[in-house]
Amino acid sequence: MRSIMAQRATLNRQGSLQSVLRSRERGQILLVGHPDENPRRAANLLTCMVVCFDQFSRKGALMNTRWAVGLCAIALVTIPVFPNSSAAQGTSLKDQLVGTWIYVSSTAKRDDGSNVPRPSLQGAVTYTGDGRFHFIVTRTDAPKYASGDLARPSPDEAMAIASGGSIAYTGTYTVDENSKTIHVSIETSTFPNLVGAPNQRRIITSITADEMKFTNPRTLAGLTLEIVWKRAK
Repeated sequence: MRSIMAQRATLNRQGSLQSVLRSRERGQILLVGHPDENPRRAANLLTCMVVCFDQFSRKGALMNTRWAVGLCAIALVTIPVFPNSSAAQGTSLKDQLVGTWIYVSSTAKRDDGSNVPRPSLQGAVTYTGDGRFHFIVTRTDAPKYASGDLARPSPDEAMAIASGGSIAYTGTYTVDENSKTIHVSIETSTFPNLVGAPNQRRIITSITADEMKFTNPRTLAGLTLEIVWKRAK
């Protein structure tokens, strides 16, 4: 009788473990907890718990509340060493870049290190997962056209727009993960000189989930431009 019961217990343990592993492979295990957690972490956690249970039950350990809490603690501590965990895999620079970023501030410097005054600006840049981007910044105090007609600005209105830092352009981009550099190819721009301009780079100096800073090492005006962005919510 004891032999039969032992065989059934072994089969139950093996069946539970195989079921969890199959569910894990199919991505059917969901994490109950913080909504930002990676579901893969939940799969690793549950797999670890089942493996621990299998090992302990082979030795006749009793499943009581205190032991269950201890098992969960062991599994949580063990998760970071799993090769499939999000921490172990990391996130590529391009994955971090994808999305829309809102303009916060910028500084400009000449070759001699002297600062160039910057107007008050607003804008955004968007990077898509398929390698396209869209950039726009405009003056916060840009004058409205008295005529109400886009094609009929007064000379002063036209000069305020043209010289006030307002610009938009779009095109494609690639990311060099090693140098943390965005290489852009500009296809369309309100400043035609940018279209097809060579060596258009944006060097990322820092990036987090909420903030990004990058440098344009050489604008067509010969300036070094540093821009701070925050991720759009």
